[in-house]
Amino acid sequence: MLKEFKEFALRGNVVDLAVAVVIGSAFSAITTSLVNDIIMPLIGIITGGHDFSGLQLTVGNAVVKYGVFIQTVINFVLIAAVLFMVVKFMNRLKRKQPQPEEVVQKLTMEQELLTEIRDLLKKEEKVKDQS
Repeated sequence: MLKEFKEFALRGNVVDLAVAVVIGSAFSAITTSLVNDIIMPLIGIITGGHDFSGLQLTVGNAVVKYGVFIQTVINFVLIAAVLFMVVKFMNRLKRKQPQPEEVVQKLTMEQELLTEIRDLLKKEEKVKDQS
């Protein structure tokens, strides 16, 4: 059982996933800080410093804090926009790398004939299987 666990834990996919989770957590802190400390104050200037998280409605003894929900939705949209821009920037950097040219291999006459024969045999097998 210990040997199986070791094989599972040290499998490449598991290690890659663990690294991705750690990097994702760190990146989450960066994007949250970007939204809360840079973008939201700028939006606050545009909206006159209005913070939606204080909006609430009292119904009997219950307090419905719909402002917190609005603020959370705004944060989500901003974080999604920031992530979109980061991914778009990374994709742009990736495209700038020279792509290796695809080597097209020309078949010899013998290879072409063998390919045709193979295709015809496959076609015949399909016809036989359908009947």
